[in-house]
Amino acid sequence: MKIYEGLADFPRLSNAIVTSGTFDGVHLGHQKILHRIRELARSVNGETVLITFWPHPRLVLYPEEHNLRLLSTFEEKAKHLRQFGIDHLVTIPFTKEFSQLSSKEFIETVLVDTIQTKKLVIGYDHRFGKNREGSFEYLKSHHQEYGFELEEISRQDVEDIGVSSTKIRHALETGDISTAINCLGRPYELNGLVIKGQQIGRSIGFPTANIHIPNDYKLIPKDGVYAVEAMVNGALYKAMLNIGNRPTVNGTKKTVEANLFDFQGDLYDKQITIYFKAFLREEQKFDGLEALKNQLFIDQRNAKNLL
Repeated sequence: MKIYEGLADFPRLSNAIVTSGTFDGVHLGHQKILHRIRELARSVNGETVLITFWPHPRLVLYPEEHNLRLLSTFEEKAKHLRQFGIDHLVTIPFTKEFSQLSSKEFIETVLVDTIQTKKLVIGYDHRFGKNREGSFEYLKSHHQEYGFELEEISRQDVEDIGVSSTKIRHALETGDISTAINCLGRPYELNGLVIKGQQIGRSIGFPTANIHIPNDYKLIPKDGVYAVEAMVNGALYKAMLNIGNRPTVNGTKKTVEANLFDFQGDLYDKQITIYFKAFLREEQKFDGLEALKNQLFIDQRNAKNLL
């Protein structure tokens, strides 16, 4: 998959099968579109093109919505799109100036002049252009004059799957990991860097990797203890993870800490990927480190059984 930052270096394609959208999370609803454009491209010996926007439009247009959290960073999104066989990923820098483009200008400048779209596939509720004025109905009545074919993923097709980014966000924010997994078609993931913590876990026999998540817009699931898998240096480990303020040790800020089972070595400054498998329990305050240690043995046993 080739990635283009902006439109300047996009090559001339003879048979571009195109879709467009934010694709946050690349969930099962998105995957239906991805499978369809790949199928169409294969049938006409064409190439798939996905147009997306970064930053997420809502982060630019509604910065006062500080509670917006995304399911995927750009790097995570690109990784998943590559797995679904996208040939060309075009990321358009989303600015307030770009948001003022009319739907007609977007079609002519992006879809026709630059991408040279032969067929456009979009979801039933997808809109584009200033104030989201461009709809499927507008495209349907004008696509012939622009010289490309048009296909809609119908409301029924999408609603039969019952998936949306909003539904997944709500599931993660309430600890409903099974729903998130079912909607994504894979475990939810966090990517970060292991940094030095207070090493309290080490003192009670449960050393933890303190994980720094570099993107403040990335959604971190509900506080609590989870059964997870952790990828480090290409190796996958079973683990348990705590998200929260660590009330037993009078913590003052939220941390994300993983205890990797059967891991030997130093994790500091290593990149780590966490895959959420199940919610174990709420975070709680214990009467001292010994009580916490006893609970961690129980958490470890439960996590191993679930994993």
